[in-house]
Amino acid sequence: MSMLRVCKRGLDWIKLTLLFTVGLFPYGAESGLHERRLLNDLLVNYNKLERPVVNESDAVVLTFGLTLQQIIDVDEKNQLLTANVWLNLEWTDVNLRWNESEYGNVKDIRIPPSTIWKPDILMYNSASEAFDGTYPTNVVVTSNGGCSYIPPGIFKSTCKIDITWFPFDDQNCDMKFGSWTYNGFNLDFQLKDEKGDLGTYVLNGEWDLLGVPAKRNEVIYECCPEPYLDITFIIQIRRRTLYYFFNLIVPCVLIASMAVLGFTLPPDSGEKLSLGVTVLLSLTVFQESVSDSMPITSLQIPLLGTYFNCIMFMVASSVVTTIMILNYHHRLADTHEMPDWVRVLFLQWIPWLLRMSRPGEKITRKTIMMQNKMKELDLKEKSSKSLLANVLDMDDDFRPSSTLPHSHVHPHHPSHAHPQQNNGGFIRQMSVDREPWPRVSGNLPPQQEEVPSTFPPGAHRELSLILKEIKIITDKIRDDEEAAAIENDWKFAAMVLDRLCLIVFTLFTIVATVAVLAAAPHVIVT
Repeated sequence: MSMLRVCKRGLDWIKLTLLFTVGLFPYGAESGLHERRLLNDLLVNYNKLERPVVNESDAVVLTFGLTLQQIIDVDEKNQLLTANVWLNLEWTDVNLRWNESEYGNVKDIRIPPSTIWKPDILMYNSASEAFDGTYPTNVVVTSNGGCSYIPPGIFKSTCKIDITWFPFDDQNCDMKFGSWTYNGFNLDFQLKDEKGDLGTYVLNGEWDLLGVPAKRNEVIYECCPEPYLDITFIIQIRRRTLYYFFNLIVPCVLIASMAVLGFTLPPDSGEKLSLGVTVLLSLTVFQESVSDSMPITSLQIPLLGTYFNCIMFMVASSVVTTIMILNYHHRLADTHEMPDWVRVLFLQWIPWLLRMSRPGEKITRKTIMMQNKMKELDLKEKSSKSLLANVLDMDDDFRPSSTLPHSHVHPHHPSHAHPQQNNGGFIRQMSVDREPWPRVSGNLPPQQEEVPSTFPPGAHRELSLILKEIKIITDKIRDDEEAAAIENDWKFAAMVLDRLCLIVFTLFTIVATVAVLAAAPHVIVT
């Protein structure tokens, strides 16, 4: 019994404490009761499938707004845009109105969107697996029936990426919102603002946000008289080019300059051709890295890809011309004869245009004209000789020594009494294979007894052999000099071609780089 009494006393104390608390805070307790009663009264007969309008012919006016928080990713390869977006939907529900004075001055309440009517808004160009990426937050309802629904979400939308000016490109990605089932007679869209809210936007390191304009579209199809409405927000972004400029364009220009400077290497260095091939391979690696970041499409060719192809064409052409230069440099007189057009171009006019000169010889327009005139005179002189004269000259120069008339030697010729006067004539006559003992006209009759010769027997043969050897040596020296001159002409032609390629490919690289930068809509965006 004593325990029961103690329990009763404890319960009495608790009741007194609760009554005292309620007495101290009458308004708070009364407000909570009013909101509960308000919710019960509003939702007891509420049908969330019913459009909240007074007249069935009226349309629910939906005010649509968007707040862009962050651009998470732009996938050029798959042409997708991922963004953090808050939607701002406002409409009026005539079934959710109340008199504030009847419910303890309760001005607004929060209701889950699953319990009341809300527009079936979806993003038409969604690429998300769930299609709808919004989080269902509570709807704020005011006493006049106004509903405010602000669902946040990660939206993944399709975006047509135009890579024509990559990496100096601007992209416009649409986010198209509309009702999935209601037409314009049932649900009327109105823009909250002409552009999206960017007050809390977080900057992106790769893309610069230019703006988020909005537009209301109304489409009437031929099959149906009612209009279909949608709200489209255009996310206008511009690629920041600083990364691509210093990581792709500048290395490409440097590699191209290395290929150009390869023409300054001497052909005998052995590294002229390998340098061009190495530069070509490095450009191939760079182009592979660029192609991995671009969408696989044949609709547009990116500007950077065009530039890389031009530089690669230049490097490949430099490799071809380097092979030609090495071919010219190592040509010999025994294997190649220089054509006239090569001689005119690479030994006269192109060196004159490039202000080049050979050691000890200055190439000017006057010297070129003189050389051409001298060549014409030589050709006329050769053509004026008769065929018989050419044959006789050849016979005089190349008659073999075995035909010397040794049996007609006159050992007692009187000319030998004066060797100092007739040695020159003797040697000259022996060299042209005439009679070894010249006759001096008017000195002695032919039948006069011959005097003994001062030369030992067989001396004329030895002299003729010596003269033949001297002629062979001089011919060899002359041939070597002519061969060396021809080889020097080929080497000089290779040097002229080398200098010409250096100037042409340097100008090509500069013009291609300037043309690409000039064609771009913008160059540096930080």
